[in-house]
Amino acid sequence: MTREAINFSWLVKLRWGAIAGQIATIVGVTHVLEVPLPLTALYAIIAVELVSNIVCVAAARRADAAEWWSGVVMVLDVVLLTALLHFAGGPFNPFSFLYLVEIALAAVIVRARWTWALVIVSLIGSGALFVGEPHMLVSPHGDHMELHLRGMWVAFGVAASFIVYFLLRVRRDLEAREAELAEAQRRVDRQERLASLATLAAGAAHELATPLGTIALAARELERHLEKVQADAASLEDVHLIRAQVDRCRAILDGMAADAGETAGEQPRDVAIAELLRAAVDGLRAEPRIDVEVGGVDGQRVRVPPRAVAQALKSLLKNAQEASAPERAVSLRANVRERSVAIEVVDRGAGMPEAVLARAGEPFFTTKEPGRGMGLGLFLTRTLVERLGGELTLSSEAGAGTRALVLLPIA
Repeated sequence: MTREAINFSWLVKLRWGAIAGQIATIVGVTHVLEVPLPLTALYAIIAVELVSNIVCVAAARRADAAEWWSGVVMVLDVVLLTALLHFAGGPFNPFSFLYLVEIALAAVIVRARWTWALVIVSLIGSGALFVGEPHMLVSPHGDHMELHLRGMWVAFGVAASFIVYFLLRVRRDLEAREAELAEAQRRVDRQERLASLATLAAGAAHELATPLGTIALAARELERHLEKVQADAASLEDVHLIRAQVDRCRAILDGMAADAGETAGEQPRDVAIAELLRAAVDGLRAEPRIDVEVGGVDGQRVRVPPRAVAQALKSLLKNAQEASAPERAVSLRANVRERSVAIEVVDRGAGMPEAVLARAGEPFFTTKEPGRGMGLGLFLTRTLVERLGGELTLSSEAGAGTRALVLLPIA
């Protein structure tokens, strides 16, 4: 929904409140203060407001409502306000300050040209109240002055309420906008880190491929030589270790390049949630076992890059298995929440302290032993999920385990 459409829908809600306030004021002045008013004319004007606001409700349902809707409606409100004031005391009515409320409201929700147009219309309407003989609320001057002073007191309360409401709304909107900007900046930072990681991984794979290949070739030749001369078993074992570690280095570089680069360029497609879960569980070790609980996701699909999302879920499951004892099962749950699918990975491990939980997801931050992880799994998973319009949240309790919740929009 556009900014103009949001402002217009807000204006429609304010008009309902204004109509209710006008009716309450007329009833109070007529029945409580016992002041005679031309009720037929006043209620006819309010009826026009009601009909116009019903039309506005239908227009507000359109997501592309243009700014001119708000401008035209506010000009109409000034004209109707002028008519109401004319039949309820004219320039002597203390509620003539409402022209300023309309102008202040215009300054918030429409552009300058509409605001200045409303200023001109308000000046014309306010000046028109002095033309002719407006309906007087009371005849004697003393009674009229007393009623006017009371009305000024009520008008002050209404004006104060409007000002407080507008300022609080503006402050809430500013706070919400600041929070959105901060979150957007955090996401941009993650994307920049991901791009840097992809560049780093590609460069490392390119630069290290040649020396690793040379080491592997030399190790293979040395192994053949030691076998030919029937060297001792310890020497052969050392050569085997060198080759194994070279293969491990290659696998690490390939994994970094795949996770940071190739999955980022994978094309999204509609995929069944059950298919994603099967791909995520496939290939993981048997212990601790993974208990899969699926509720109401049959037939539900998400539009995602399937290999990347399956790899991200697999990373969460690996973390959960490593945190759990062999006899404690890991839970993988999936259910539908409104227009999103919620995928939970829950372990029964030792949990994470608050200081560790606050940093979880930062690139290269890990509490694992050296050689068991690089601290990229959560970072890459969070970045991917947020890029798809979803959300990853972590919660943990010491001694009770950790829960990772992934929300993905349903296709």
